[in-house]
Amino acid sequence: MPKKRKKRLNPKRLVFLIVLIAFLVSLSGGLFLLTTSIMDLPALDENKLYSSAASSYYDQDGNLFARIGEENREIVKIKDIPVSTQDAFIAIEDVRFKSHHGVDLRGIARALWHDLTGGNMEQGASTITQQLVKLSFLNPEKKVKRKIQEAILSLMVERRYSKGEILEMYLNKVYFGNGAYGIQSAARTYFNKNVDQLTLSQSAFLAGLLKAPNYYSLPEKATARRDVVLDTMLKYGFITKDQADEAEKESLNIEEGLKKNLYPYPYFIDFVTKQLIEDFGEDTVYKGGLQVYTTMDRQAQQAAETALASLKNFPASWRDSQNILQPEGAAVFIDPQTGYIRALVGGREHTHQLQFDRATMARRQPGSSFKPIINYAPAIEIKGMGPASVIDDIPVSYGSYTPHNYDGVYLGLITMRTAVTRSINIPAVKTLVDHVGISNAVNFAKGLGITVDPNNGASMALGGLHKGVTPLQMATAYAAFANGGFYIEPTAILKVEDQEGKVLKEYKSDPQLAMKPTTAFLITSMLKDVVDHGTGTNARLNRPAAGKTGTTDEGKDLWFVGYTPSLAGAVWIGYDSNKPMPQEFGGRYPALIWRQIMQEALKNIPATGFRQPAGIVTATVDNKSGLLPGPNTPSEDMTTDLFVNGTVPTEVDNTHVLVEICAQTGLLASEYCPDRIAKIMIKLPYSIPDQVADKVADHLIRAPEKVCTEHRPGLETPSIQPGFEQDPPFLFDQ
Repeated sequence: MPKKRKKRLNPKRLVFLIVLIAFLVSLSGGLFLLTTSIMDLPALDENKLYSSAASSYYDQDGNLFARIGEENREIVKIKDIPVSTQDAFIAIEDVRFKSHHGVDLRGIARALWHDLTGGNMEQGASTITQQLVKLSFLNPEKKVKRKIQEAILSLMVERRYSKGEILEMYLNKVYFGNGAYGIQSAARTYFNKNVDQLTLSQSAFLAGLLKAPNYYSLPEKATARRDVVLDTMLKYGFITKDQADEAEKESLNIEEGLKKNLYPYPYFIDFVTKQLIEDFGEDTVYKGGLQVYTTMDRQAQQAAETALASLKNFPASWRDSQNILQPEGAAVFIDPQTGYIRALVGGREHTHQLQFDRATMARRQPGSSFKPIINYAPAIEIKGMGPASVIDDIPVSYGSYTPHNYDGVYLGLITMRTAVTRSINIPAVKTLVDHVGISNAVNFAKGLGITVDPNNGASMALGGLHKGVTPLQMATAYAAFANGGFYIEPTAILKVEDQEGKVLKEYKSDPQLAMKPTTAFLITSMLKDVVDHGTGTNARLNRPAAGKTGTTDEGKDLWFVGYTPSLAGAVWIGYDSNKPMPQEFGGRYPALIWRQIMQEALKNIPATGFRQPAGIVTATVDNKSGLLPGPNTPSEDMTTDLFVNGTVPTEVDNTHVLVEICAQTGLLASEYCPDRIAKIMIKLPYSIPDQVADKVADHLIRAPEKVCTEHRPGLETPSIQPGFEQDPPFLFDQ
């Protein structure tokens, strides 16, 4: 039998079969890919389409100065976005946006062609809806599966939302570079204006940024990219030739906007943000678009920023092991009438958000700046003392505690006013221990917002505290002196609103009477002397001002705390490590910084004096006894001062006494002393040891306690021999 011939396959049929098999394989693969894409399709979560918004911070005048959030974004409605701005984005990103249903088939075909010829999908043009979907739901990887999901979700979005809603969500979500998310933040960042104020030229520039924000925001690239967008708008009929030509002539001037939108006033912002997080939680603060109206006075804040940043306002500076500039500094300024924080700077530099803030977190020893709070104000308030009250400035010890005057000099009998003006330590300690009492002083300080551990003992009189105080606490306490004795808890926030303008919280503090107005005024009167001719003369202004210096042992902490009727402030300088600065004192750099800030903050505010309350009277007293002048009071020992009505002394001075002194021994004369001198001297109702008396400046006018024993019955008085001169007897100055 002959063999059967093998049939040859027709070449055309072979090609057909290959194509058919490839088609079936592709179809099954495509169906598989489509199935898996649908199975893994993310849910259409509406919350992800709508962008989170940063919180906006406004100053005391209602001007925006910062936005805080995970992304710098401020949500706007489509009605507030100019049509020319909308058209610019549609022209350059998705010219058929208003006619397609989420997916542009012509665009896909073009993208596929580029894929076939170029081998990648990066050249594919997504619609605005697809871009919104990608930003909201999908990862950025370039895969077919992701493109399929993008298309499906885009069709779903188009069915659920109008074109206006989609464009609004898109323009609020896209990134424009330089930290700006959304069209409103972009308008503020690049041009320092709201979106509804954008010109056609500016709109075209912003639309052109989306392709490569950081690249096209460069000044040398910005204009060319803007012109591309304008040409595209002209090509598709969004604008006329005249409009395009006019827009191309406009200078963009984008740098001005960028410079004005850096992170300003960082310590003030941090302080506000911490309070908001405590009240509303991080999620709401960083994503909820809160409208935060603060108490910040931009002029005062800028003055404080400038003063703390100036090298000339500090001792020789260096950087520590953590690269922090040392010595450090802080400043807080408050409106005494309201408790509103007008300026706050917590360090010389700021490196990251919510960092350590020395103005509100650093507890330092206040030194002599604590004296009015813990010693003198409670002495006036509780014990009826006053500026003319007399305190003996002599060496003293209380158990193991032996305070010393800074300069080692002891003046003897002086008034409270002198002790405050010259910042003398011993009278402060004696006022606390001998008159006020630890418990009374602690309670008084508590009324000014400062908690003091009574176990600090007598050392608290000089600011020796276990826990320390913050500049904010000191500024707030002194603000009560300026506010007639009323303490007001400080705040940096006026109110907080949501994105729709609904008030979520108002921050109000009711004034609390911490001391009588008369007490506050007498303290102010003495602290004015500190500035006018005491230790704080570097803080003098061209208006009434009061304040107190503070310097701790070895100069580890330097302070000046003071106030005018309209502004109170505290300035602190010191090392974070408590390194000594033995040659420095609070009346130098802190006082100078305080003055600089005050001068700038108050330059547009008329000067006013401190209002004297009812109940203040004037009287002349003996400044060695604090009593009414007596017959022996010399004119130089009389002083006229202020008193609370009802506290003027009624007793007559008995400290100045007329005594007879032995001209030869300088002791009290006995009946046998041949040469006697009648002198007016000071006689105290208590004894002072000789070793103490010799250290006191006024010991020469203190009446001796011992009687002369060199002259007795039967003893002859030495005579002067001819040709010899006898030394004159020791006489006391008159």
